[in-house]
Amino acid sequence: MRKALFLDRDGVINVDHDYVYKPENFEFIDGIFDLVRRFHEAGYLIIVVTNQSGIARGMYSEAEFLHVSAWMQAQFTARGGLITEVFYCPHHPEFSGSCRCRKPSSGMLIDAQKKYDLDMSRSLLIGDKERDIEAAIGAGVEDTILFTCKPNVTTKARRVIGDLSEVPC
Repeated sequence: MRKALFLDRDGVINVDHDYVYKPENFEFIDGIFDLVRRFHEAGYLIIVVTNQSGIARGMYSEAEFLHVSAWMQAQFTARGGLITEVFYCPHHPEFSGSCRCRKPSSGMLIDAQKKYDLDMSRSLLIGDKERDIEAAIGAGVEDTILFTCKPNVTTKARRVIGDLSEVPC
């Protein structure tokens, strides 16, 4: 079985500027390229799991989201890191009803586990919100990291970091 590094997108890969769906608005977080490259070289699959309620809200189209995702993946590939796949939830309960994929539900992680035959106990997730951590725990990911600059935050995450370079591979 394989291992994966699960990453939330907004707030971990890019600065969360609310509903980022264009390359020109995409600002990468310091250290993300090095982190992805290190884990890729160590044999991890890199899987993005991201809520994208802007699609359900009509703020941008699924095609626009897929375009920025392809662009983002190309940026990583050019820097020696490979994102295996981007799993996304285009729903929002107020606009499209409930679903099994929107974090804190674990649907996206479970779908990735099935598709790539992942050993969730050897995988880890880095998220910037508690719903990311809850989704990972619900899918059996034991190693969870909350990425935040807020001091003394209450979390179920195993670790809290303020700099991506703090994540050992």
